[in-house]
Amino acid sequence: MAVKLAAFLALMTLAGCAFVDYRADKREVAAEQEHPPLGQFVEVEGRRVHALVSGSGPDLVLIHGASGNLRDMAFDLVDRLDDRYRVIAFDRPGLGYSDAIDPRADDVLTSRADSVAAQARLLQAAAAALGAERPIVLGHSFGGAVAMAWALERPDNVAAVVDIAGATMPWETGLATLYKVNGSALGGAAVVPLLTAFAPERMVEDTVEAVFAPNPVPEGYADFVGVGLAVRRDSLRINARQVNGLLPQVTAMKERYASINLPVEIVHGVADTIVPLEVHSARLAELIPGANLTVLENVGHMPHHTVPDEVVAAIDRAAARAGLR
Repeated sequence: MAVKLAAFLALMTLAGCAFVDYRADKREVAAEQEHPPLGQFVEVEGRRVHALVSGSGPDLVLIHGASGNLRDMAFDLVDRLDDRYRVIAFDRPGLGYSDAIDPRADDVLTSRADSVAAQARLLQAAAAALGAERPIVLGHSFGGAVAMAWALERPDNVAAVVDIAGATMPWETGLATLYKVNGSALGGAAVVPLLTAFAPERMVEDTVEAVFAPNPVPEGYADFVGVGLAVRRDSLRINARQVNGLLPQVTAMKERYASINLPVEIVHGVADTIVPLEVHSARLAELIPGANLTVLENVGHMPHHTVPDEVVAAIDRAAARAGLR
């Protein structure tokens, strides 16, 4: 009897796992069909990088934040810039449609993550392959850390940096529990498939609203950016692992910021509770010689959507300081 019960329970477990995988597969396929790649693919060191290229003029690279993809930049910002810049928006490694750098980084049972330095080096090589040898580099949120790593890792291959609400300095408060769970080997294997298969639409909408708070989400943003892409299993795991590993990296980077010798424009909202101004940009501006910090009242974590004119102005200042305009 005990043997039969154990066999029955094992069969039910397998059936449950198969149903979860079926649901997750179905939702991932739907997300990719509804939000296919917008740009082209560049191969660098055997890894595929998704890039959207638009316009002409001085080269400008746009790097999105955590959980996102290049559609965040393409929603509105690219159209505001490509009349006078050659804009290159990238999916960061492992997110959107770009491959992870470490082929083991998207394994189920691992906590590996591509470092911001490795991401910066890969994106610099991808930009060069597209003919952008010395672009202005803009990074938002987690992308801000990648942009600063680019300035540290490839100083001869960047004209200026624009940091938008960047997570660039050490912090003391802990990360959200879901990051820790999704980024762990066990959570990545057991919890992430459940989220992909069953996360309700309202939960996703609440997450987007929290990122924009206290400002409203622009009409059509969630539909355009493809939040379903961020809820794919590999995307959830890779994003969590990257975020979990960021603190020691920016702690080490902090000691090198004073060596940056190029124009740096920083834009940050006072009402940002995701990446607080006083923890990150206010301190970063004190470390980089000549850095210019623009502080925005009543603006949260998404200035490039909430007050895009301020971000465009920062890009134009960076271009002028770099002698590109």
